[in-house]
Amino acid sequence: MPDPQTAPKVLFVTSNRIGDCVISSGVIREIGRQLPGARITVASGRPPAPLFRAAPGVERVVILDKKKFAGHWVDLWKQAVGVRWDLVIDIRGSALSYLVPAKRRVVYNRSWETGVRKVEMVSRLMGAAAPLDPEIFLDDQARTEAAAVIDPQLATAPGPIIALAPIAHQPGKSWPADRWGGLVERLKADARFDGWRFMLVGGPGDHPPAAPALAAAGLRGIDFVGKGDILASAAAIDRAALFVGNDSGLMHVAAAAGRPTLGLFGPTEWWLYGPWGPKTRTAASNETRGAFAPIEALTTERVFDAVIDLHTAFIGGGGPAKP
Repeated sequence: MPDPQTAPKVLFVTSNRIGDCVISSGVIREIGRQLPGARITVASGRPPAPLFRAAPGVERVVILDKKKFAGHWVDLWKQAVGVRWDLVIDIRGSALSYLVPAKRRVVYNRSWETGVRKVEMVSRLMGAAAPLDPEIFLDDQARTEAAAVIDPQLATAPGPIIALAPIAHQPGKSWPADRWGGLVERLKADARFDGWRFMLVGGPGDHPPAAPALAAAGLRGIDFVGKGDILASAAAIDRAALFVGNDSGLMHVAAAAGRPTLGLFGPTEWWLYGPWGPKTRTAASNETRGAFAPIEALTTERVFDAVIDLHTAFIGGGGPAKP
């Protein structure tokens, strides 16, 4: 085991957004490959911070709460300037990376945006030989928190779970809430979803957009909206057989956890920001690359068909859900 006193020290400055943190999470494993035994400090926004608490090599997570006059960067500089870093990685491209002592710096700038998927861009930034697949680092705390909500409900009505995330916090990215309710009604009536449970996931403020789907699910619903931090939500999603969600951080969480994932897209670049992985699909309001349409143009019928395709591909025709 490397001596903690001589082990390489790495500062990884990542995003304040959950999705971007998931997309670049493969950097953690790559640090370990490039600098075995590295002691990693991660600086991130508060919502995604729990994603790193169980990540390999991470000994500290510094939360960047935005302050006036860039005060959050001053706070981080004060904590980082006294360390001689072997490597500083800055996905946000901040000036801080050049104001702390470091043997090597890997700093994002817009010249890296060449029209490739964001996972590929980050991988090239790190000099990796292959794409750095995103990863979710679950811990026992997150699994216990998820189980406390899910297990009592499955005990009375066991069945496979489809996780639904009708939330996206950027304007124009949320499929209308009433259509989520209509989607659940359609799925409940389909024989392929006999006995399935419909689990809504989201943050503390996401109850209104989740309400129609929960109402439609009735006794077959599981409410995991606002039930824990992002890692608890990830552990809940990890219990699901399928995931359907707007273009959001939870969509990227589901894909990184290896769940069969359908992402719903409106006027955003699905070809750049779609879920990453072999078990992923997208349904876009306009599927012509470079062209856009409002997400309201995505019909319930279209999304239902995409969910059935996802089920057929990864669960099978009418059979029970695969683990």
